[in-house]
Amino acid sequence: MSAPEMPAARLPTVPYYPVLTGQVALVTGASSGIGRATALGLARAGAVVAVNYGSDAKAAAEVVAEIEAVGSRALAVRADVSREDEVLAMFRSVVETFGTVHVLVSNAGLQRDAPIAEMSLADWNTVIGVNLTGQFLCAREAVREFRRRGIQPDLSVAAGKIICMSSVHEVIPWAGHANYAASKGGVSLLMKTLAQELAPERIRVNAIAPGAIRTPINRAAWDTPEAYGRLLHLLPYRRIGEPDDIAQAAVWLASDASDYVTGATLFVDGGMTLYPGFEDNG
Repeated sequence: MSAPEMPAARLPTVPYYPVLTGQVALVTGASSGIGRATALGLARAGAVVAVNYGSDAKAAAEVVAEIEAVGSRALAVRADVSREDEVLAMFRSVVETFGTVHVLVSNAGLQRDAPIAEMSLADWNTVIGVNLTGQFLCAREAVREFRRRGIQPDLSVAAGKIICMSSVHEVIPWAGHANYAASKGGVSLLMKTLAQELAPERIRVNAIAPGAIRTPINRAAWDTPEAYGRLLHLLPYRRIGEPDDIAQAAVWLASDASDYVTGATLFVDGGMTLYPGFEDNG
């Protein structure tokens, strides 16, 4: 049997309604992949967007230009989210430029893969630092800004919205990726704890857990028919996800349409967490 043909990238079929007009969003790790798509999705929904990047200033500038082309404003701001001083400076820059922050999408993340016996402490600390500590630092500064500003009822019924980018690997173990899986498991309980703590202040905290998404970080999993065929065995919906699938979810979680949703993880994974290996009784 021949390998399945890889479908072209799916174009968005759901419109971005202007549900975030007047709000300011900060998206970390927004120079490529899911972060880029999310920044553009929020802009199409009416938000002003701060595009955080770690090292690729050119790519971040291109995202800013794309946002401006759809009629919104944007700012590229460099920061390593694992460093407290750089996160503080990032928030100062965004607030000085746009006045406040209404939506935080903590998307910045990376992998440093190795079997556990070969994993260095540096690789462990780097992944935990960016993927988990970075979410803590950004959430803390966002909450401080939400409290300073308070609710602006003409813009949103919530004082602020935090969206933590997690992964299906907050629940699915991943051999050879102990640092990454541990970081995402930590994100899950960090998100739920913050949601519980902050709900009385009308600050909503949720997470998105992507499955297999067509991004540069996982190109080897989908860029040949053979690899794509293997991937489909993990996906009951029988297609790879696109970055816009995540962006659509982020826009909904950032909007008042999801106002009664907090402490939830939205799995956007084509059914990967349904454990398709058991579809024929295992």
